[in-house]
Order: sequence, then structure tokens, then C-alpha cells
Amino acid sequence: MSKQINVALIGNPNTGKTSVFNALTGLNQKVGNYPGITVEKKEGICKLPRGVKAHIIDLPGTYSLNASSLDENVVIELLLNKNDKDFPDVAVVVSDVENLKRNLLLYTQIKDLEIPTILVINMADRMAYKGISLDLDYLEEHLKTKIALVSTRKKQGIDRLKNLIFNYKDLSIDHCVDLTEIDPTYFDNLKKAFPNQLLYKLWLVITQDVNFGKTDRNEIDAVANFKTKSKIDLKRLQQKETIKRYQFINNVLKKGQTIDIASAKDLRMKFDRILTHKIWGYAIFFIILLTIFQAIYDWSSVPMDFIDSAFAAMSEWTKTQLPQGAFTNLLSEGIIPGLGGIVIFIPQIAFLFLFISVLEESGYMSRVVFLMDRIMRRFGLSGKSIVPLISGTACAIPAIMATRNIESWKERLITILVTPFITCSARLPVYLIIISLVIPEGRFIGLGYQALTLMLLYLIGFGTAVISAYILNKVLKIKSKTFFVVEMPNYKLPLPKNVAITVLEKTKSFVFGAGKIILAISIVLWFLASYGPGENFNDAEKITKKEYANQHLSAEELHQKIESHKLEHSYIGLTGRAIEPLIRPLGYDWKIGIAIVSSFAAREVFVGTLATIYSVGSDQEETIKNRMAGEINPILGGPLFNFASGISLLLFYAFAMQCMSTLAIVKKETNSWKWPILQLTIMSSFAYMVALIAFQILK
Repeated sequence: MSKQINVALIGNPNTGKTSVFNALTGLNQKVGNYPGITVEKKEGICKLPRGVKAHIIDLPGTYSLNASSLDENVVIELLLNKNDKDFPDVAVVVSDVENLKRNLLLYTQIKDLEIPTILVINMADRMAYKGISLDLDYLEEHLKTKIALVSTRKKQGIDRLKNLIFNYKDLSIDHCVDLTEIDPTYFDNLKKAFPNQLLYKLWLVITQDVNFGKTDRNEIDAVANFKTKSKIDLKRLQQKETIKRYQFINNVLKKGQTIDIASAKDLRMKFDRILTHKIWGYAIFFIILLTIFQAIYDWSSVPMDFIDSAFAAMSEWTKTQLPQGAFTNLLSEGIIPGLGGIVIFIPQIAFLFLFISVLEESGYMSRVVFLMDRIMRRFGLSGKSIVPLISGTACAIPAIMATRNIESWKERLITILVTPFITCSARLPVYLIIISLVIPEGRFIGLGYQALTLMLLYLIGFGTAVISAYILNKVLKIKSKTFFVVEMPNYKLPLPKNVAITVLEKTKSFVFGAGKIILAISIVLWFLASYGPGENFNDAEKITKKEYANQHLSAEELHQKIESHKLEHSYIGLTGRAIEPLIRPLGYDWKIGIAIVSSFAAREVFVGTLATIYSVGSDQEETIKNRMAGEINPILGGPLFNFASGISLLLFYAFAMQCMSTLAIVKKETNSWKWPILQLTIMSSFAYMVALIAFQILK
């Protein structure tokens, strides 16, 4: 036996496939993308008897092999291509004990591909609760396979599943359904034209746009056309195939499954009436969101403060302990702060994914998708768009990646384009420091003005995303199928192991995905801020000493003046001066201009850049606030950060596409530079106009 077995884990959405995957692989798993496409690929290693390892791929959820989305296409293309390195030696089809009839449709299709197939009947712990009993011997005989009855919650059946995978060569590859019976003449001719090809593979290639190894697609199409089958005729045959399969499934389940309805204790309908109610459903969802955001804000503050102070201390230690020079400066002022800028947001992102994972595992998120479809549909979005939009409150990168399960390309594209309007965690540092400077600390009906301003910024972001979606829906002339199907799974207590693994994988994806870009840009920004052309930069010390010769500055004050002069005449300082005429009408000076340019790498860089500009260590945030509050507007006089300029800056960051890594992921997901460039141009122009109007009115 081979030392490694390729296993494809396949199933309908919400059958507990992820739980089975986690039970088999534990933490021996990784997440990436399929080569050339942006669909998430989860794979892991499972140890079997006698030192054999199983390489397990958790394929995207699909209802059948009649693909309707990018995710589902991945499943069918892998199962058809024997030359793929991940082509399975054995397929494990995961079904839900409560939806066995529907799940078996996919199972019978995979059996027709002559791949050894194991049937997992999951959530076995709910059988007594639902009054379900199964005749496993009868089911194994008539479904022509081996069955593992599994409960991941009670850790039952996993060892049997591992043994079945180990002995996969003993499994039958006989078909469950005779496909040729739906049109004997057509399939007989097809078999004669391609005697060496598997009949069901040919049928899948004819009816769908999928890759099929080395077989010439034109040849297949020519055969189909020669046999006088139009698209309508092929659709009818597909419907006949589905009916044929369900007839077989019904006959098997008549004897193999018994459901005692009287003993089933189901509160699901009562919960659904409340949670999907046209009024109370939205109210409950809004309260849950408020609770989540408040918890994220409260719970993450302590670890974020610890991380912030730890990296500041590390930077200071590096500067004092290592020999002076360019490398030490790069390490203490570029790389360590760059890493800190990534790591500091891990608590917020981890908590957000913790809550989203709990909502998904409990079955509530599907109700939210159903509920929001009523609203989203009017604006050109799908109910499924709400998941990326909620994820966008942590980071736009995983949020945009989460659009992959939206079947309609038009709805998916619109969701990708509007998601950056959602207030992400990287905007929070900007919002919090500006709000603290320009919004008073009074209260309105018990709520602080500052807290209400922050909440309003979140609502503005969401409202702009929805209105933009409506406009894009009218403007984009993209023909795309649009239909809405969502699974309503049963309510269940989330499995702690699943939640923990999800949080770990998603957080790791953020750190290593966005983190690499942010770190690289931080190093570039350090270089641009540390070096400059000409005498003004090189002779900064001589020029500054001469300028302040009569002011009797202390050594520390003089050092700050020298550093400030060098920064002003560095490459990034010259950039700030160059754009100052453009940003002055918004109420900003060249220093804010530098922070805006810097924050194109990542929005959170804004605060760190200002801390550097004002020559204040980032470990004393209050000092930064005091220094910023004391800045004078060189043109108008008075505080630079006043109500008018503060609101202007808040609105600019609410609407601007200030994130290079988000542009990169949009390019990757749309496979074109057209959309990210349009996104950058339109969002930045809109942000500029809104900020300009706000400042001119309020000043």
C-alpha cells in the first residue's frame, strides 16, 4: 500500500464536513488557494494504521455535480482530472442524518465516477432526539459502500472512518443508478463514439463547462451536437437524471431509514419564527452586532495595549543595545514597528472571527443571510453578501475572499467593489485619536458623543456600501444568473475545537497575507523617511543649530528639532510638501499629508507616522494627543486639529481606498487591474470631495 492516500472530503453545505475534517486532521492542516484561482483550499494530514498517512482535501460544499458557482466547479474539475496530483484515491461523502435523502443525490453521482466512496452519516447523536433509526447493513448493501456513523460532538465513529479509508481498496466501485435508462439511444451512441471514456464523465463534460483532462472539448461538443441534443434537451435529460436518482434513493430509504415523527422534539420552527421575523429578526441581529462590537472593543484593549508597549520596548531596547548604524535604525524604526503594526490588530481580528465562527457553527448565520436577502436584493446584492460585509469590520482582505460562495458574478463583483467602504479595524486607530481631539466628552441620553460618533462612522460606511451597490447594479451591464438558495441548518451548540481552529486559521491567514505587504511597505517608508537629497537633509544638524542658536534649547529639544528638520527634507517629507497645495483646502498641512501618503500601505500607519513626525514615542499616546492638540494651522491660525479639519479627516478615511493590500486582493479575486484601479480612483475622488465640502462648510 502507498504510504500516502489522497482523500477528497465532499458534501452538501452544513453537513458538518468541517467538523469531520477537523476531527481527522486536528491542527495538521493548512489553508491556501487552488492554483490559478481564488477558491480556498483546505488540506490536512491524518495518521492511519501501520504508519500510513492520508492527505485529506476538504472540498467546497456542493449540492450536486451540476456546478453553479466557482466553489462547486473546483469539486467537479478535481474529480474529473485523474492527472491532478490531488485526484482522490477515495472519496468520503459527508451527509447529515436529518437530511440523508437530499445528501445522497451527490453520493450517487460520485459513485458513477467509479471512485471508491465511503458514506459518512454525521450528527449521529441527534438520531434519538429526532426519532431516526437506520438499518446500516441494508443501506451498505443497496448503496454499495461502507458507512461510518459519526458524531464529532461525542467523538464517535472517527476510528471506524480511519479504518475504512485505510482499506479503501476493498470498496465497491459499482454504480447505484443506470444513467443510460433516461435516454438509451443517446447514451449508446455516446458510448460508441468514445469507447475508452467513462460514460458519466462524458455526460458531465457535455452538460457543463468544466475541464476534462486531455479530452478535446470541441470533439465532445461535436458529438453532442451530432446527436441533435440542444441545451434545452440536455436540461431535460439532467432533470430526468435527478428524478431517476431520487427514485432510487427513496426506494432505499423506505427500508433503510425509519423516522418516528411523534418522538421528534423540534424547537427549530419556533426559533425561526422569531429570528427571521420581518421586524424582530432585524432588531435581534442589530443587538447582536452591537454586543459583538462592544465586546471586541472592550476585550481587545488590554492585549492590544500590551502588544503596543511590548513592541515599543523592543524597539527601544534594540536602539540602545545594538551598535549605532543604518541596520539598527532599520530594525528599530522600520521592521519592529512594521511587525507591531500587524500584530497589534490580532486581538480584534481574532475576537471578530471568534464571534462569526460561533454564529456560523450555531446555525444562526444562515438565518441572517436569509433575513438580509430581503434588503440586499433591492440594492443589487445577494443575501450572502452580508457575510463579507460583516467580515469587513475586521479586515477587507478576508472579507473580499469570503465573496467566493456568491454564485452570480455580478453580485460577487459588486460585493467586492463596495466592501472597502465598511469600517475595518485598521481605521479604528485613526478614528479614535481624531475623535478624542475634536469631539467633546459630553453625553446624549446616556451615550457619549464620542461613542455615538464612532457608531455613526460605522453606519455611514455600511450605508455608503449599500448605496454604491445600488448604483453599480444599474451601471454594470453584466449578464449573470441570479438566484438565491440558502441552507437552513439545525441549531446546535458550537464545537469549541472547530471554533478554535477557525479563529487560528483565519488569524494566521491575515498575519501572513496582509502582514507581508504591510511589513515590506513599512521598510520602504522607513527608508524614505530616513534619507533625503541635497544639503538641507545632509546638513540638518548644522542648519538647525544655526537657526536656533539664540534660543538656548536643551540637548533633547535640539535633537527633536534636528530630527524634525531631517524628516521635513527627507524623501517622504518632500512628498508631503509637494502634495500640500492639494490637501490644504481640506484643512491639512504637509505633516498630515505625509501621514496620508504613508497610510496608503495600511490605514493604521497614519497614527504611527504622526507620532514620528511629532518626535514623540508611540508608548505615550496621551502625549501624542497633547502634541497634536497643540499643533497650529500655519495658514488659518488656531488649532490644526479643530472640529472642521477633524470631521474632514474622519470622512476622508471613511471613504478613501487607503489600503494597498486591499487593492492587491481585489486584483487577485477579479483577475484584472481594471477593477482595483477604478476602485482607487472613484473612492479616493469621492473621499476628497466629501472631505473638502465638510471642511469648507464647517470652518
